[in-house]
Amino acid sequence: MNSYSTRLVAHRGYMELYPENSWRGIQAAIESGALWIEFDIQMYKPGQFFLLHDADFQRTANSPRALFDITESQLGRISIHEPERLGGKYHPEPLCSLDEALVRIARSPQVRAMVEIKQESLDHWGLEPVMQSLLPVLDRFKEQCVLISFSIEALRYAKHHSDLVTGWVLHNYDQTSITQALELNPQYLICNHTKLPRNDPPAAGPWRWMLYDITDPAEALDWMNRGIELIETRDIGNLVSLLRKEC
Repeated sequence: MNSYSTRLVAHRGYMELYPENSWRGIQAAIESGALWIEFDIQMYKPGQFFLLHDADFQRTANSPRALFDITESQLGRISIHEPERLGGKYHPEPLCSLDEALVRIARSPQVRAMVEIKQESLDHWGLEPVMQSLLPVLDRFKEQCVLISFSIEALRYAKHHSDLVTGWVLHNYDQTSITQALELNPQYLICNHTKLPRNDPPAAGPWRWMLYDITDPAEALDWMNRGIELIETRDIGNLVSLLRKEC
């Protein structure tokens, strides 16, 4: 595999064809050649995290129930097969726990995971209880994990209480954010590609850049050639296949 295709990150797994944040989608991404996986997590209760982007299951399971309010028996019956988007093709698709995902990813030592702790969990449980529960879980797999978040406070906490690699997801690309990034000193800066100016190089600093969500291979190549280290895509299999052909 050439250097271009090794710089692709599977956004919520192989979410173009599979349910987002599902083990099925992550496995498909790895089998397609992805060396980087990104997924979201929410905290169900202290010490228990599940792969989930939203606080509820409306999009993924056609259920309005919130993760924070659901019972364990109800949780076991949830299927995150995304019926509105994917029909019944992947039913049933159980929730995947963070521990389960990390143990399985560890079987592929060449793969690294970007684990995004979501703001809803930080707001519901409080930043310190979430981070106190999360850091020991990630620390067991720190050689393969990057902790990422929109929350600069969560990453500051991680910096003071662990040696995990971190990535800050920017709400805005502006001088204020770059100044804050220099103070935070994450290993990665992450941003929606539409927020960066197309004619200027990305802001330099002690970090590597990752942009999301890009599905066009020509656009991915353009950003890579202008200094972006990693490209996050929902269509990982297609981009890996196409960029393997590039010199």
